[in-house]
Amino acid sequence: MKARPYLTLAAIVLLGALLRFWHLDLKPIWLDEVITALFSLGRNYYEVPLNEAFSLSALEQIFTLKAETSCAQIAQTIASQSVHPPLFFCWMHDWLRWVNAVPLSWLWKLRALPALIGVVAIVALYQLNRLAFSPAAGLTGAMVMAVSPFAVYLSQEARHYTLPMLLVILALTGLYQVQTDLYQRQFRPGIWLGWMVVNSLGFYIHYFFLLAFCAQVATLLVNVLTFKSLPTLHPNAYRLQPARALIAVTLATTGVCLTYIPWLPTFLSHINRPETNWMKPFEPDWMDTIAPLYQFPMGWILMAIALPVENQPLWLAIVMVLLMIVFTAWLLWQLSSRFGQLWSNPETHLPTRMLVMFVLCVVLEFLAIVYILGKDITSVPRYNFLYFPAVCALLGACLAQPSQTRKKGSGDIQMLHAAPHPFLARHLTWIVLFVGVLSSTLVVSNLVFLKPYQPDQIASQVRLESDAPLVMGMAYGDLQDVALGLSIALALHDTDDRADESHQFAFIPRVRPAKADSAGTSDRLQTAPSYAQVWQNLAALKQPLSAPLSLWMIAPGLKRTDYPPTLSLGHASGAIGCTVDRDRFYRRGIPYQLYRCES
Repeated sequence: MKARPYLTLAAIVLLGALLRFWHLDLKPIWLDEVITALFSLGRNYYEVPLNEAFSLSALEQIFTLKAETSCAQIAQTIASQSVHPPLFFCWMHDWLRWVNAVPLSWLWKLRALPALIGVVAIVALYQLNRLAFSPAAGLTGAMVMAVSPFAVYLSQEARHYTLPMLLVILALTGLYQVQTDLYQRQFRPGIWLGWMVVNSLGFYIHYFFLLAFCAQVATLLVNVLTFKSLPTLHPNAYRLQPARALIAVTLATTGVCLTYIPWLPTFLSHINRPETNWMKPFEPDWMDTIAPLYQFPMGWILMAIALPVENQPLWLAIVMVLLMIVFTAWLLWQLSSRFGQLWSNPETHLPTRMLVMFVLCVVLEFLAIVYILGKDITSVPRYNFLYFPAVCALLGACLAQPSQTRKKGSGDIQMLHAAPHPFLARHLTWIVLFVGVLSSTLVVSNLVFLKPYQPDQIASQVRLESDAPLVMGMAYGDLQDVALGLSIALALHDTDDRADESHQFAFIPRVRPAKADSAGTSDRLQTAPSYAQVWQNLAALKQPLSAPLSLWMIAPGLKRTDYPPTLSLGHASGAIGCTVDRDRFYRRGIPYQLYRCES
């Protein structure tokens, strides 16, 4: 039945869409997503009230679409207030204008575009594997992408991860066809131009796409220089001319690099911005030296299986980690012989080699960032999105490839599953499907891949232990702190059905904020070395609530003992005295302390 593969693909895409859009707005918005929201809604940090108290209901105005904002204005804001390229935020702004009338929450709309792109990536991976391997490999590759907990997690993030992931798939599809052109000594202008355009767009969506482009070029160069080692079906299968191939690759690479020039000065200015300092610095001690060597494999495991570990009892977390390791090891063992066939088969060697080379190059680039630049990028699993599509493609191709063993007494090679557990081997694809769906269900249920800093947990704790009215102060030293405070304020707003004036939030600067220029932007704020200025600013705050009230102070970098025993909270009629409640100190990535203000 000719329509069967397409019906199967439609079922896979539907499953992937259900997993991505299920509970799309269940998880709280976190720091990075707040940044996406501000810029994509056409706003900027300086529309946020700073060094003044505001009610939680004011957040509704801050996170309202400003439809008249142009892409040029968004790009200007991004250049001065962020460390990202602008294209994703411009497209997100257009998307939000298009779905503005849809009667759903703004958070759902914000996450819907990455989720939709994640669904498109399933189809794109099918096309990659169909061209490079076979239609069956296309279906299994699409299935892996559809149910991977890592892919579902990224698809539910209001960030620019699924879009560059889609572009990586398109780039690899083009790369395979470009290699085919080089080996067959032919030239298809549309293929080469499409490959160049995809790699040009990638730079304006996520800077890490530069690593993917470099890995592609390295893969091309290695395969061109070592083409004589490739297995062939017949003597004339490959007719590559290395000199001409190198010229073609050089011209195409140069063309892509030229398209980067307009944004290159901004990119260079972003490299040393303090916003990039959040990555754990690599220290020259033995623990930090070996950390990337186990953080990498843990990130790979999460591509196939993800079980609850965060916020779990220690014994349960250990059990879950062991289960994930055992399953991944078993899966790799089952796939090892199938991968060997892909590598040794002349018809599949070239795409297999290309994908392996691409993954290896990106991994080496990551290790170079860790050990040379001193940034432990492996501590953030989400950045594996860069080579995740290639892993999906390889895994899908292996699943579609049955194991082979030579039957005794016969010269023919028959297709048999050589494994101690033939039932599991025969149903390997179904097992991967089941584990993926189970893991993805845990992801969308907010049990796996919890949001950093867990703003919903902070808000719940504050509401549980505070009687209205309350004031929450967020000490900020830079714009990243402002985004973090907004995520907590939004979570607190969601837990407060009334959202009235009895709940106030205030951003307290550690240093005097810089004045905005005529363009509405400003130099970045520098973090102060002490909190003395914060307590002075808090005492001068003109907030409207009278005692008794609860004061929660969020102070990044502060220890329990560093919180002063008493504080003064500003009020229109005079300062209010507040006393620390030492039993109400908490830390969820950042510390927050309760003060009780009685007079």
